[in-house]
Parts: sequence; structure tokens; C-alpha cells
Amino acid sequence: MKISLTILLFTSSLWAVEPQAAAPVANTGVGAKAPAAAELLFDGSKKMLDEKWTYWQGPRFASSLPIKWPIVEDPVDGGTCVKTDDPAANEGRYGSADIVTKKAYRDFRLHVEFYIAKKGGNSGVYLQNRYEIQILDGDKTKHGMGAVINETDSPYTIYRGVGTWNSYDIIFRAARFQDGKLTEKALVSLYFNGQPVHQNVKINQVWGGANSGVDGGTFGGKGITDTPQGIKLQAEGHDVRYRNIWLQELDLAQPDTSFTK
Repeated sequence: MKISLTILLFTSSLWAVEPQAAAPVANTGVGAKAPAAAELLFDGSKKMLDEKWTYWQGPRFASSLPIKWPIVEDPVDGGTCVKTDDPAANEGRYGSADIVTKKAYRDFRLHVEFYIAKKGGNSGVYLQNRYEIQILDGDKTKHGMGAVINETDSPYTIYRGVGTWNSYDIIFRAARFQDGKLTEKALVSLYFNGQPVHQNVKINQVWGGANSGVDGGTFGGKGITDTPQGIKLQAEGHDVRYRNIWLQELDLAQPDTSFTK
């Protein structure tokens, strides 16, 4: 009886061990290099900025080509990066000077590195110019840093802070339609600074209204259309900088955006 009880207690203790956290995935995090199959979207140069990006001319657009975002020195590692403080976006007028890739994408893996120079720095990475992955220093809410905006909690503890480079690695699967009707919502997984923070999150709508992104002004952001769109970076009149942006197009037949698949 004593032996059986000992075995039972030992077995129960094994069951009680918590599972290990998901391991980091290779080639994520700051400095991750574009694989051979990926397209480099921004290398820090004015040439590539003008070649592959343009302004999103939404309802609040107030700037003009060529793109006014300045190329500046990388304050950490040398080289150059782009700064989001377009004069048209002063006072947080998002949508007035956002830039978007000239090419549209459906399913993809995306790598973006960003640097916030001052407290409260605000920008955002938009998937298909619809769904925002928030960049906002100091905000730990569902509207805050690293959140699939208004859809998930902010993984704020992974953020390295002002004056450092941070990275998002994203796998995105576009919404699916049949006969013009939405059948599957967009899906996203995110690694933040090389750590898994969101997996297979269904995105319910475009947030922020018509000035935020494509379909934002249709049926309260729920009128998603069946159109590929570009990657967008948001200008809000803040000193937020970007470098090392690359994208690999995917064809995700199944609703799964896991990095391990």
C-alpha cells in the first residue's frame, strides 16, 4: 500500500510539470536575414524606398510624392534607416502620410525592424493595409505595443524600450471568400524580438475607421473585401524608424500560420 501510494504521488508530480514554452524559431529577431526566397522591401536606402514604396492615398492623405520620410543614420549600428516623421502627419494625423508597398500580397511571412527614439513614439505595421500590429511606446493595453490592435493583449514585457531596435516576425494568412462572401477570417502569428507572442489569431475587423486602412470605413470595419493589398507603415508625426524589411510570399491552403509548419 505504501509503495503504491509513493508511485501514485511520483506519477502525479510528473503530470503537474508545466509544458516548456515554445522555442525560438531560427531566423527571427533583430538582424534576421532575408532568405533566398524572400523579397527585400527596404534596405535603408532612398533608392529602395522610392522603388518599392509609395504613399497610401486614403481619405486623409495630405502629403505628396516623392516620399518625404527622411533617410537618416542608424543610431545604434551605423548604416541608414528611414524615419516616419513626415510633416503632413504632425499632431498624430494617421493616414495623412502613411507609406505602402507598391506590390500587393495575399499570404506571407514578414520581417520588420523598428526603433523608437522618444517616449510615446507611435507607428504601426499594417498587414494588407488593413490589420495593424501596433507600435506604441508606453501602452500595455490591447491597443498597445505588439498587439494585434484591439484583438489581443500587448506582449509588452518583450519590448526592449526606447533607443533600441526591436523586431516583428509575422506569418499572415489572408481572409478567404466564396462567391464574394467571407468564409474564413484573416489569421496571424507573431514573434516579437524572437519570442512567440501570438499564434493563429483570427482578426475580426479593420480598426480605426476609413483613415486607418483599406475597408476601415465599410460597415464599421467589418466589410472586408477580397483584395490583396500592400504592407503599410504608419506616420503619426513621431520619430519611429525602420530598417531590414523583407517578405516571403506563401500559399497557406490550411488555416494555420504556425512558424513550425
